[in-house]
Amino acid sequence: MRVEAGILYVLNQLSDEGHVFYPYEPLIKKSQEILGVGRNVVVEALGNIAVERKIIVEDINKSTEEFKENNKAVYLAKFHLCETSISDRLKILLTAPKSVRPVASERAIDWVQRQLNITLAEKQVKAIHSALTNKVMIITGGPGTGKTTIINAVLKIFSRLNVKTLLAAPTGRAAKRMSETTGHEAKTIHRLLEFSFIKGGFQKNQDKPLNCDLLILDEASMIDTILMHHLLKAVPSSATAILVGDVNQLPSVGAGNVLNDMITSGAVPVVELNEIFRQAKASRIIVNAHKINNGIVPSFENEIPNNDFYFIRQEDPQKVLEIILELTKTRIPRRFGFDPVDDIQVLTPMHKGVVGAVNLNMELQKTLNPVQDGIVRGNRNFRVNDKVMQIRNNYDKEVFNGDIGRITGIQPEGYQVIVTYDGRDVAYEFSDLDEIVLAYAVSVHKSQGSEYPAVVIPILTQHYILLQRNLIYTAITRGRNLVVVVGTRNALAIGINNDKTKKRFTYLKHRLTKLSVPNFEG
Repeated sequence: MRVEAGILYVLNQLSDEGHVFYPYEPLIKKSQEILGVGRNVVVEALGNIAVERKIIVEDINKSTEEFKENNKAVYLAKFHLCETSISDRLKILLTAPKSVRPVASERAIDWVQRQLNITLAEKQVKAIHSALTNKVMIITGGPGTGKTTIINAVLKIFSRLNVKTLLAAPTGRAAKRMSETTGHEAKTIHRLLEFSFIKGGFQKNQDKPLNCDLLILDEASMIDTILMHHLLKAVPSSATAILVGDVNQLPSVGAGNVLNDMITSGAVPVVELNEIFRQAKASRIIVNAHKINNGIVPSFENEIPNNDFYFIRQEDPQKVLEIILELTKTRIPRRFGFDPVDDIQVLTPMHKGVVGAVNLNMELQKTLNPVQDGIVRGNRNFRVNDKVMQIRNNYDKEVFNGDIGRITGIQPEGYQVIVTYDGRDVAYEFSDLDEIVLAYAVSVHKSQGSEYPAVVIPILTQHYILLQRNLIYTAITRGRNLVVVVGTRNALAIGINNDKTKKRFTYLKHRLTKLSVPNFEG
């Protein structure tokens, strides 16, 4: 019984690292190491929990010619259900008749260019044509490549057809940004699917599907296996689904690599945007982000007119900390007019250490909000005006993992802390305070789906284990108007040259490849 529980524990830990399944032999080895027992005991325990359907063991040999013994994938049952369901639902979506009436795409594209007074680039025309002709399609590309223009053009054409359209994104911040850039209401996926804590789970599903002819999903790279399963279950088979995202960002925090698997499978039409538009070329943030994505270390000329990307060389972590404090409190606000708390976000690759999120938050709190009164919970001190982040979904309060707010009141006699999120007050009992953390500095992972007026990023060689190209790229693309990197060129080069993102074990790509639906982009 102990070994059975131990194997389930190991699989849960591995799912936290992003794996949807784990290979049979490495799983046995890991379980032996953690539990300190022989192979035979682990094999027997694995067999028992497989019989009980707590895990699913699937043979992943592609053919009898290439057969390897014990080439099996071991899944926690929920992940096997979700992954197979994504594949099944996509097959239905891709092949079912569409509810939107056919349109002459060339005429529609000419019309929308006149309506919006724009000239679309070749790839943008291709993307809109694909959106009008396919049931499911993916638009992927970095910043400044015109993804928003495509969404707005598609919305304009579909609104002329009087179809029911829904817009969604994985986080509250991404949904808010989508609303601002399109002028249409966008919801979080959880809100779209009507998650209810009281009723237990998502209320929208295959029995109660979403009421839409068109669904547009932004920041799709953030959607993990479990959430994509619930979402696709609720999409009517007649609907058109457009997924928009930047596949070069960090993958989802939850298990899986869904967007990347969908793209590489060839089962879903894909349009990849790689041309930076003229107005975006003026931004060094965007130009440098694309260089980094292509494995090129940018050259930094700090003193050029209208510069929005700076690099400050410093290798001593203590001095890096002092520079960050000075930048956020004085230098950036004085030169660019940004508010130190609301507009400037420090993003760090790690949690621990001098320039890890924990220490940075303590030091930034002392610098930016030095009042002494507050409330201490464990090793955290919360004060009025502190910038805080919600770190798990709370459906009762309608605040979600990653939402950032400000503490606007502390009532010791009522045991309450009031946090204001986008003008909405949310009350926390003292016992709920483990749901929020200081957010003057946040990890790069937590910043996904967000955009900030200014970001400050420490990058040092002491972070080398965590330094990866997609992490640096994700951090830099969070800055809208200003990015300041503090650290060493060596550390930056280590990260940019490391594009071997940690492998996640998923089988979705292979499941989708079997669909063999013709790919629009090829």
